Amino acid sequence: MEKIKCECGHLNPYGTILCESCGKPIQDETNDEKLLNMRYEGTARRSQTYNTNFIDKTWNFFSSVKVGVWLIVITLIASAIGTIFPQKMYIPKTVTNVAAYYEDEYGVLGEIYYLLGFHELYSSWWFVLLLGLIGVSITVASIDRGIPLYRSLKNQRVSKHDNFLKRQRMFGTSKRPEDEEQFMDEVVFRLKEKRYHVRRENGNILAEKGRFSRWGPYVNHVGLIIFLLGTMLRIVPGMYIDEDIWVREGETVAIKGTDHQYYLKHEKFVVETYDPEEERYAEAIKRVGGSVIKNYQSDVTLYKAGEKLPGAKPDLTKVKEYPIQVNRPLQFDGFSVYQVDYRQEMSEMSFQLQNKETEKPVGEFTVDLQNPKDKYDLGNGNKVILKDYYPDFYFNKEQGEPATKTPNPNNPAFIFNMITPETPEGEIAFIGIRQNLEASGDNQYKIAFNGVETDFITGLTVNRDYTLPIIFIGGIIFMIGVVQGLYWNHRRIWLKLKDDEVWVAAHTNKNWHGIKRELSDVTSKLQLNQIIDQHDQERKR
Repeated sequence: MEKIKCECGHLNPYGTILCESCGKPIQDETNDEKLLNMRYEGTARRSQTYNTNFIDKTWNFFSSVKVGVWLIVITLIASAIGTIFPQKMYIPKTVTNVAAYYEDEYGVLGEIYYLLGFHELYSSWWFVLLLGLIGVSITVASIDRGIPLYRSLKNQRVSKHDNFLKRQRMFGTSKRPEDEEQFMDEVVFRLKEKRYHVRRENGNILAEKGRFSRWGPYVNHVGLIIFLLGTMLRIVPGMYIDEDIWVREGETVAIKGTDHQYYLKHEKFVVETYDPEEERYAEAIKRVGGSVIKNYQSDVTLYKAGEKLPGAKPDLTKVKEYPIQVNRPLQFDGFSVYQVDYRQEMSEMSFQLQNKETEKPVGEFTVDLQNPKDKYDLGNGNKVILKDYYPDFYFNKEQGEPATKTPNPNNPAFIFNMITPETPEGEIAFIGIRQNLEASGDNQYKIAFNGVETDFITGLTVNRDYTLPIIFIGGIIFMIGVVQGLYWNHRRIWLKLKDDEVWVAAHTNKNWHGIKRELSDVTSKLQLNQIIDQHDQERKR
């Protein structure tokens, strides 16, 4: 579309309302009584000019403030719903069937909550899409308004069209002074006294201050876009890692998220309580009625893996030893390992093979619950064969057979085959906690429980967040924009010598009371008539 040439010679983009240079109203010129709409300086916005093809309609859709507000509202509502039930990361780590957990714990609402993806809200595709749409909306709206505003402010001249001055909200006329040069010098002095930047041209004056505040909302938008970008980058592999690992005492595991570059050995777990006999704690401990934990600590050793050959164990090099405590994580290569949980777990169970009638033991054996053997030789022709092992036993009614909920030895159960010289074919027994069942019911031998050993297992969280600095920078820029746009305002005063009069007009983007006070002070010192607020006059009529 063709540009519009103003009588001042400036070429304005199609759709411009006020000339970017002299301010002459290009449209609706005959309406002298109406105040000018100074929003975006009357410049042409693409969204209000073009609406012919798909790109125009898409641009117009995202440039709408209403669309942006609705996207933010929908995102806030979704975020609020996501807090009704716990996110997946906060449910017990032992849960293997997440869908069943939400259904069992919260009924139909929990099932719907899971199906709609609210259990992993902040990494769900549709939530990330919402964030992306908000970012697109902010970007398009900023470009749609920011570029025309920049052009208009950059091209504005000192001399303004008469119609531009008369239709400003603040406007007044006074008698032209006899000594113009002295008068203009005094005007410049008084305006500079108010910290205005003054430009003078052919008997006209433009005084301006606080222009940078006009860019506050756009700086604000830049901060928001960076903030949203930081949150969206969390779904990019490697940018954000938040993994849980459980490590038994004496066990060495690869640290999740490090691509098997780092390994952690759990040396010892320590739980310390405050001494109830110590005078300064005794009263408080007595009041709470039990022991009070003083310290949870996992003593660990960090290893770094060398070059690994396919099928071979990695060659580990010790990096450091470190006691991980709550709020004192192990830190290395951008990773932080936090102490978050612990529990005691059965590590070994000991049994006796006994003559069922006499209860005389014929041998003992111990089952390592993490790495059980297939066969335990008790000597003298006696042996026990482990046929099946269920670390976390439950009876599966649907399949009619024993099964295990998890690989952790929370409720171990075994099916043993007992072989002795008297029973060379073997006798089958099912052994669990408080359970000792026989397949035939007439076994000559039985297995009796003889003791259990426990180990501590520590729960750690591995965290690395490359998005946090981006989010932090976005937040700072956002706040700078808020302060910039909130605490300053863009004020302009135009003065023009017209025939035998002095015309004074003024505009501000906000805080009209402030500019009125400044104008009143300046005009009284210059002995000019008070500037009239035409908006107030219109309202009183």
